[in-house]
Amino acid sequence: MEVGILEEILRVFESSISQIKWRLKPPSKRRLETDILALCTGMRPVIMVDYGGKMPELQERLCAFLEHCKKESSVFELLRVMVIEDMIYLIQVRELADFVKSSLNLEIETLFVDLEKDPPKMTTQMEKHLAAMQLLSAQKLFGIVFPANGLNSDPLQSHGIDLTANAGPSLSELVTSGSTELIDLSCCLQTTQVTVPTLNGWLLCYPVVYLFGKDHIDRAIYNLSTKSLHIFQIFICRDGASSKGSRQELMSFTVPFDLSLEGNNEPWAKAFLARIQGRWERCKHVWGSLQMEVSGCYPQAIVL
Repeated sequence: MEVGILEEILRVFESSISQIKWRLKPPSKRRLETDILALCTGMRPVIMVDYGGKMPELQERLCAFLEHCKKESSVFELLRVMVIEDMIYLIQVRELADFVKSSLNLEIETLFVDLEKDPPKMTTQMEKHLAAMQLLSAQKLFGIVFPANGLNSDPLQSHGIDLTANAGPSLSELVTSGSTELIDLSCCLQTTQVTVPTLNGWLLCYPVVYLFGKDHIDRAIYNLSTKSLHIFQIFICRDGASSKGSRQELMSFTVPFDLSLEGNNEPWAKAFLARIQGRWERCKHVWGSLQMEVSGCYPQAIVL
């Protein structure tokens, strides 16, 4: 990424926010700016937007925001808004396609925490686990919508696969409905039966994914609510920014304390940080620093 592109992204960001009259609170605006930069610089392929308002207004705001951004600069060309039921994401299409391909080809090792067991167990060997098969079905669906050569606007026709039989509108209609910036994959949860935390754990590129089926939600809630957790946070700072308010959270995830006793010295944590640092190396003129911090969290009520 060229140095001058950073100034262009920030300029267009401010202009588009102003054009659509989006009155974001300062913390939400800083978070959105960080997330947009993370997508444009390739630091993350998918970001869940859990700030800035509620659906459906948030969806409308984000679509309008991207439409204005793309009118002013081609840098935003590969960004889209994606919704899955009441969850909303910002995605970079090419990076997401690469991530999905890597996942399906098992190029990136993902650890699973089986929340159907008490105490939870961590493993990579999940071939016979029903919840893992449901996640694999979801990954294959994403592979159809986001092939390696870019967004497939009519995946059903080109692959001859009916993923939404007797389930309302076809997937191709959902992908192109409402706005050119919007991809609606709400059918993913019904078609594959994957649970939301499992899907999000994979989709948001966490190295450790909570695994459980819809028939074991109560067990999963109990197992997480009665266990201490480690919170892994990746912090990033924009190069040249003043120290006040410049450090922003790039992403965070939790792992049961007993399964991550060594914190950031866990082999999988080191490998994960190395992958993130590899991305950072390609755009460190934008980001001045990157670090992982681990903190403890005592048992508390958790909603899945």
